[in-house]
Amino acid sequence: MFFKSFFDEELAQMSYMTGCQRTGEAMVIDPARDINPYLETADKEGFTITKVTETHIHADFLSGARELAQHTGATLYLSNEGDNDWKYQYLDEVDHVLLNGGDQFHVGNIKFDVLHTPGHTPESISFVLTDEGGGSEVPMGIFTGDFVFVGDVGRPDLLEKAAGSEGTSQQGARQMFQSLEAFKELPDFLQVWPGHGAGSACGKSLGAVPVSTVGYEKANNWALQHTDIDEFTDELIDGQPEPPKYFGMMKKLNKEGPSLEKEREVKKLTVDQLEEYRGNDAVIIDTREKWSFAAGHIPGTINIPYNRSFSNWAGWLVDYDQSIVLIGESSLLTDMKKSLEAIGLDDVTAYVDQSDLSRVGGLETYTSITPEELEAQYKSDDQYVVIDVRNPGEWEAGHMDQARHLMLGHLKDSLEHIPKDRTPIVHCQSGVRSAIAVSLLQANGFKDTINLKGGYAAWKKQMNQA
Repeated sequence: MFFKSFFDEELAQMSYMTGCQRTGEAMVIDPARDINPYLETADKEGFTITKVTETHIHADFLSGARELAQHTGATLYLSNEGDNDWKYQYLDEVDHVLLNGGDQFHVGNIKFDVLHTPGHTPESISFVLTDEGGGSEVPMGIFTGDFVFVGDVGRPDLLEKAAGSEGTSQQGARQMFQSLEAFKELPDFLQVWPGHGAGSACGKSLGAVPVSTVGYEKANNWALQHTDIDEFTDELIDGQPEPPKYFGMMKKLNKEGPSLEKEREVKKLTVDQLEEYRGNDAVIIDTREKWSFAAGHIPGTINIPYNRSFSNWAGWLVDYDQSIVLIGESSLLTDMKKSLEAIGLDDVTAYVDQSDLSRVGGLETYTSITPEELEAQYKSDDQYVVIDVRNPGEWEAGHMDQARHLMLGHLKDSLEHIPKDRTPIVHCQSGVRSAIAVSLLQANGFKDTINLKGGYAAWKKQMNQA
């Protein structure tokens, strides 16, 4: 039997390929939008991808299942569980098999037993793998998707918070409890292959270790210690992180069928040509590091540095009806485009190489101040207002007096809460998110916005030492 995992660091997303070496057949589980790694692996290992499956309709990334099936001629194996609101809507276009709990199928000599494991979403299923070709009569592992993670379980509130399905959080949490009761009956030696690792917003406290076992999770996963469904429900729902704004769109696109038209010409622009792209129908993203942006940037641009958080913040801050112009290193253009396509932001129309900025004048800058300067010069001055752009949980754990809480992901829609006659001083926890927030405020007319170096953590340290 062949087994390989694939990890997307930006989305903390896991996908898998399993193959029967005797028959040359392979299956991909929960493929990401970029299907090239699966095609390259199959070619290298001598496999034909005959089946593609996913554990549920994903909310945090755009699935590559439809495109991979079309490219390879594979059959899609998809969940038939859940209510009618969350059924796949593009099945007439693809060769497919619908799966319910209790079903069984093979990839060559590898057997897969289907478990219905609702809780994260109503249609969620898991796959128990048995390597019959290797002579085993007992299962090896379970692909859990967003059901059981290392150290955590899938959140039940995304349908309500991101997709607008009212009242589903409580129902999902109670379904999760029942699914976990069934999970506890699985053999302790069974390996657990989850759909996400640390950094994903699909749970509260996902572990960074990529694989676990049923026995280990039963002993250590907080969710598997509960015996009371009401107490479990309360703890599971409480403290879930704010779901990124783009999650609702991902659910919609993955249900309807992700677009197969990703390839678009990306035009190289000069700085002077950027002017024609300004306006509500386009967003210009400067992907340089925050200190380079602060030292000089094109007015009206938003700074989202190209790093592991790039996809997440683009999903929060870019509207799906906007075209995208990128400023950054030309050598990274393909990678940046793939990162945006991973969450369905396909309309990258043009780019400017960052080296061109050094040859133009009229660049905008912003100022950063220290916590000491904030306390000594700014905080008591009614010409300024402190804006805290951290998540709700961070705010609730402690915040500055008189600060206004406008979480970064919702900042663009909350500008009316910032007094026009005051200069914003923006902070997050460490200074990373606040730099994005400063760029967003400058692009929306708050030209004198100030950034707090080191964020709330540095301020808190200074106050403790004072």
